[in-house]
Amino acid sequence: MRRDADRNVLFTRRVLLLGGLEAGLLGMLGARLYWLQTIESDKYKVLADNNRISIRPLTPSRGLIFDRTGQPLAANRNNFRALITADKRLVSAAIKQAETVLERLDRVVAIGDHERQRIIEQIRRNRGFVPTTVRENLTWEQVAQIEFNAPDLPGVSIDLGQTRGYFHSELMSHIVGYVGRVSPEDLRDSDDAALQLPGMRVGKKGVEKGADEVLRGKPGGIQVEVNAAGRVVRELHRADGESGANLMLTIDLELQQFVVERLKEQSASAVVMDVITGDILAMASVPSFDNNIFARGITQAEWQELLSDPKKPLLNKAAQGQYPPASTYKMVTALAALESKAITLTDRLPCIGYIDLPGKQKKYCWIYPAGHGSPNVIEALQVSCDCFFYQAAGRTGVDRMAEIAARLGFGRPTGVGLPEESGGLQPTRGWKQDREGKNWGVGDTYNLGIGQGDMLATPLQLAVMAARIANGGYAVKPHLIAATAGARDSLQPLTVQTQPDAPSLRFSPQNLKAVQQGMDMVVNSQSGTGFAARIVERGTAMAGKTGTAQVKRITESERSRRMSQAELPWNLRDHALFVAYAPVDNPRYACAVVVEHGMGGSRTAAPIARDILIEVQRIDPSRRPERFKGARLAGGGTIAETPPADPCYAVIAPESSAADPADILC
Repeated sequence: MRRDADRNVLFTRRVLLLGGLEAGLLGMLGARLYWLQTIESDKYKVLADNNRISIRPLTPSRGLIFDRTGQPLAANRNNFRALITADKRLVSAAIKQAETVLERLDRVVAIGDHERQRIIEQIRRNRGFVPTTVRENLTWEQVAQIEFNAPDLPGVSIDLGQTRGYFHSELMSHIVGYVGRVSPEDLRDSDDAALQLPGMRVGKKGVEKGADEVLRGKPGGIQVEVNAAGRVVRELHRADGESGANLMLTIDLELQQFVVERLKEQSASAVVMDVITGDILAMASVPSFDNNIFARGITQAEWQELLSDPKKPLLNKAAQGQYPPASTYKMVTALAALESKAITLTDRLPCIGYIDLPGKQKKYCWIYPAGHGSPNVIEALQVSCDCFFYQAAGRTGVDRMAEIAARLGFGRPTGVGLPEESGGLQPTRGWKQDREGKNWGVGDTYNLGIGQGDMLATPLQLAVMAARIANGGYAVKPHLIAATAGARDSLQPLTVQTQPDAPSLRFSPQNLKAVQQGMDMVVNSQSGTGFAARIVERGTAMAGKTGTAQVKRITESERSRRMSQAELPWNLRDHALFVAYAPVDNPRYACAVVVEHGMGGSRTAAPIARDILIEVQRIDPSRRPERFKGARLAGGGTIAETPPADPCYAVIAPESSAADPADILC
């Protein structure tokens, strides 16, 4: 009996102990459940939602670009594109199915082996059910064919996105530039997360690149519900991104069209600049190219055709082309000599057709063997006497000439707003020593005095020089962007400015006046080298300077038999240059023209500049704000692609459900 009692006591203790343990464990479990479900419920709700809800970024609408009168130059066009979505739960099977589908799709819309490889690699890198772009810019016929063959194309869908569309590409491609896919270099140079977005486009050339961050905008996002495999079940919420800012350029499209037409059939460039504000009113480079082919994706055949053209249509000759400025540089030499007191306004320097150099070498004047007699600085500019400027340069020295040239805009990029702009070359003693390991010689100074030798300048720099001389010596800076406005703000017409808002270059008024007088006589005196291209009406008359840049050295044999430029192959003929401003009595517009292998500045470039200056004074864009037509695409509008039978594009603002008849652009 006692043994049974002891067993009962022991059993009871064990029961109590186990019961206590169970109660404790249940209590701990309950407390934990309470902690998880009540205290930290918000935290785990977020985690659960992260598994269930996926945030997918939306590419923002790119800002629009207009000319100074409000005419659209770049907008966003609706882009029908084919996407493929692979089931990545079984990678090998997904890749195999994708290859089969792409092979079928290739029969409907040509894809090509290179693109097929890119798509397969993209599918491998993607996670879950992330769509991959197969083809963009599909036509209505291609969309219909894909939809018709949908049962045989599992995973292929049609999506509506945006691509860049350019108006007046034949006039504006070098200025506006174009956009393209984000490259590894773009990602390396920027930490903007928006560059990671699928379908994101960034500026590659021109203003599109120079103002890319302003035009780019901020991305939005779509909140979608996904299942355990990552497949989208439904869309929960959409937050549109912030469209990029809209830009108004200083370019006047009407003037730009005139300049391009005037330069046609040449390999040439021209720049028109407001000498008061620095506005670039026209910047033409011919031949040109269609920037729309880059926005949609250029083919290998198109690329090779552009590269093989000897007239280099991809090169913006106005801002990237580098040429010896030739006699247009003589204004720099004249100012440097006068400012340094190496010569005076009354000094006369002899010209017998050549000048002797050490070692029995000669430097010839363009009028050899007649010579120009003994002109002063104004007369030397008028007749473009090489011998005068050889001697003026020799007295002045390279260092002083380089200093004055820098004040007039040579030797570095002007900062006009084009990333690809060249800086030209203003040679100095140090530059030659570093480059060639040789000392600067007197022959180098003579060459520089007439804008030859190693000296290089862009047409844009030549226009800046002409503008700074014309406006009385103020350091106006050229620019292409006139105004910026938010996507929902209005761009306003530009105000009229009558005085330069720029620092003085501190030239002596007398010296500057002498250079201006010399440029006046170049065109408006019978013995001037540009007299044949003068503007007859005095109220619109121009002042200017001719230039002919040697491409090949003239041999003694060629000089003795007076070999004609026309006898040479096109690519060995001299370049033709002309810089000018108008009107002479109250300058407002400066112009620089360079015709590659045009043989003579007075013969080829000067008549073009004359016609351009007549036209710009007729239009008078700087003083006529009433020509502003209004930026009709403001607000981040898109160009809705219409069926091929209709050649027009409908311009639709984001809030609109249909296009206003006044906004149909053909």
